[in-house]
Amino acid sequence: MDKRTLFFIISLSLAMFFVNILFEQYGSKAVKVENTERPSKEQQSQTQGLGVPQQKFTADSDSVSDQKKSEEFYVLETPYQQLVFSTRGGALVEINLPFREPDDEQSVVREIEFDREMVKNHPYNAMFPVHPYYIPGEKQDSKPILQSQGKLGGYYPLLRRDLVKSFNTPPLRVKPQFYALNIVSEYPEMAEQNYTVKKFDKESIVFEAVQGHRRITKTFSVASEAEAPYCIDLTINIEGDARNLWLTTGVPEVEWISGGPAPVLKYRVLRNNKAEINTIDLPKDTLTVTSTAIDWLCNSNGFLGVILDPLGPADAGYRAQYVSGTLVPSRLVEIDQEYHLYQAENMPGYMLLLPLYSNYSNGGVMHFRVFAGPFADSVLKQVDKVYSNETTGYNPDYIASQSFHGWFAFISEPFAKFLFVLMKFFYSVTGSWAFSIVLLTVALRVMLYPLNAWSTKSMVLMQQIAPQVTAIQEKYKKDPKKAQMEIVNLYREKGVNPLSGCLPLLIQMPFLIGMFDLLKSTFELRGASFIPGWIDDLTAPDVVFSWNMPILLIGNEFHLLPILLGVVMFLQQRMSSTLPADASQWTDQQRQQRFMGNIMSVVFMVMFYNFPSGLNIYWLSSMLLGMLQQYLTTKRLGKIKQPVK
Repeated sequence: MDKRTLFFIISLSLAMFFVNILFEQYGSKAVKVENTERPSKEQQSQTQGLGVPQQKFTADSDSVSDQKKSEEFYVLETPYQQLVFSTRGGALVEINLPFREPDDEQSVVREIEFDREMVKNHPYNAMFPVHPYYIPGEKQDSKPILQSQGKLGGYYPLLRRDLVKSFNTPPLRVKPQFYALNIVSEYPEMAEQNYTVKKFDKESIVFEAVQGHRRITKTFSVASEAEAPYCIDLTINIEGDARNLWLTTGVPEVEWISGGPAPVLKYRVLRNNKAEINTIDLPKDTLTVTSTAIDWLCNSNGFLGVILDPLGPADAGYRAQYVSGTLVPSRLVEIDQEYHLYQAENMPGYMLLLPLYSNYSNGGVMHFRVFAGPFADSVLKQVDKVYSNETTGYNPDYIASQSFHGWFAFISEPFAKFLFVLMKFFYSVTGSWAFSIVLLTVALRVMLYPLNAWSTKSMVLMQQIAPQVTAIQEKYKKDPKKAQMEIVNLYREKGVNPLSGCLPLLIQMPFLIGMFDLLKSTFELRGASFIPGWIDDLTAPDVVFSWNMPILLIGNEFHLLPILLGVVMFLQQRMSSTLPADASQWTDQQRQQRFMGNIMSVVFMVMFYNFPSGLNIYWLSSMLLGMLQQYLTTKRLGKIKQPVK
């Protein structure tokens, strides 16, 4: 088997790997991770049917209006969050994150194309908050002030929200059981409970609900913006029966990552004073585990999410619930409805729930810390630092909520984290994440230079003796075994091993996959612009122009970077070719090799077409550097012409 065939096999394997990554978003999305605890069959049978009831949306505008009449909304706002509370459930119906502004860089959330699209073409559903709301009065103890309308744009909706009626779409209301930090049970009326606002100022809001057998008081307060951004403190005081009650995380909005949603559910446990971070398989219905003492739960859409952290004793266990995208739809369903680019059934949501004091018939007081925001490295490290205790050694370790997406993330994650440190350093020097990717590619090439040089040298030597190999194959074309023996002798004589170029590639694979996972999973690249008007978001494909009707494999946008990548790969194939310059001298096998090389260029171009522009910049830079290294190696070794024996 010659080197070209081996290269084709390896390239095809890589191609299939990336195809799997591309289309894994449309599968079951079950994430398989070590140490994930499963409930027993007995637990599953006992808890089946106890998930939060999933009722259908109300499509009639009058009924939606009637349901909202008895529901009031109150807003607390910080430089990091717009928190919209509802009297229905005394819970968070919206968590809106303000965008980073040139003159105010406290927020790290950047506006992306979906946000601009909603404001431009769907302003009904780009109001923040969605419904009329109250804000605190100017003076202490003064009455709340009613605001008739929210602001158009300017925020990212962390949670899935009500969709207001537009030209083509009936109104869709999110049921209270899917609100964040609502108390629910197996009885639907618990989630629908009306609360009274007992206190409301610029730092806190207090809700109270009285039932026949218990009184519930919920106190929300915002953490100091200078210390712990994106954090909320929650105290729940239950007087009376507290059994069989659960606290919800809400359902995060969809983030479109490499062609599909990428939700991640995690939890942290402490075993023998050592922390373990486990990923929960995405459930197909409702999964309840009662044997695990949870330190915190994380419900993420890949880039942003909610961390629910009980600060005192709590019951063991958690619940993970599948939520149909037709019940709690993403805002993306509003975009290009005529062509169904973003179908609700393909964008399910997930909700995590923590049990309250289910064994206490007399209730109690529970304290929670809630992080609701972006999983940016700098933000999570700051929050961890604020809440860490050097005396006790406690560290909340919210940084572990970050996720690297990909089938082999459990292998590539350490490499991706190392590469991220380098990329942050280059960003501190250049101030551009795109240039940081290019410099990181150069650094990776330098680090792997011995392996690349080994592989390149082997390729060049194979090129040099290619005419002799061709001559032997032609001479013994009627005796393939003799031809193979003569070629092996030639390799031995010239000190060439056709397999020597494959081993370096295999050794480099963890770094290469780590690089891909890094560029798909780094929040800092989200919304980062390189060339305005062309490359506006390094985590999304570049867009030269767009049209309305989607085309198979291409969609409704023209992406230039993957086209350039295919052209460069085609040129690289020509540059590394060992075929004679005169095509009339090619054997059938050589013609097949050339055809396969051309096909691979097209395959990679198609695969990378909808990949993030950051990935395309990396791969394009890597190929150009590889071509430069091959040119320099060829020049150094020189053209050695060997006589044909």
